[in-house]
Amino acid sequence: MRWETIAAPPDLMPPRPLTVRAQSIPARRYFPEHAHRWHQVVYAISGVLTVSVEGQSLVISPEQAVWLPTGLRHRVGSLFGAEFRSLWIADEAGRELHATPTVFGVSPLLRALIVEAAEIEARPDTDGYAGRVAGLIFEQLRRAAPLAGALPWPRSAALTKLCESLYAEPADPRGPEAWGRALSMSGRTLARRLEEELGMSLRAWRRRLRLFKAIELLGGGLNVTQTAMELGYGSTSAFIYAFRSDMGCSPQAYMSGRMASAPGRRMRA
Repeated sequence: MRWETIAAPPDLMPPRPLTVRAQSIPARRYFPEHAHRWHQVVYAISGVLTVSVEGQSLVISPEQAVWLPTGLRHRVGSLFGAEFRSLWIADEAGRELHATPTVFGVSPLLRALIVEAAEIEARPDTDGYAGRVAGLIFEQLRRAAPLAGALPWPRSAALTKLCESLYAEPADPRGPEAWGRALSMSGRTLARRLEEELGMSLRAWRRRLRLFKAIELLGGGLNVTQTAMELGYGSTSAFIYAFRSDMGCSPQAYMSGRMASAPGRRMRA
């Protein structure tokens, strides 16, 4: 299935110093490559986004966002659809943050602030509330820790087909030789191209994909056993071991910690 473009909003005005835009991106849609005269934070409150910048592509979950400095050409889309939130930040206001494109973790507080800022975007700020929300967002952006765990994504058609297939069916067990035959190339050629475009082997990329999908599936309500089977692990214990090795805690502990830090739960407590 082919990807289709989305037209950019017609009323592109400089942020003041922060503008938050809310938009739904249907499956296999993308904004063509472009640049802004201001910084941008690319984030989805649900679904996953594909961000292409500086010759590389990556996929981010709702626990991650990408900082794009002023003037940097980029492309944003979604394979399966997403609720997209775009933060535009005036060049001067964001100059102290990041000088290069950066993936960072989104805390529950920052997520809640982004959602609130989008809700009040069009309302008059008669009492300064919107300004205070913007101030808290800036503070959270300054505190956000850069991440190295985003899922790299290829740019060539052949490897994109492979990665899209594995994203949709993470339990697919085929290795480089089988995938090479499916893509009309040798297993050695496939391995070389994976290293060139993704910077890792098929096995390493599949492991990162499974971790990425595990967080998505657990957050969507699947239990640990269901998630393990969906991802193609031979047993629940094998999945728990792999998750703990990468995340430093079990899936249950990870989800318990995420739920405990949710804004609504903190308020009820």
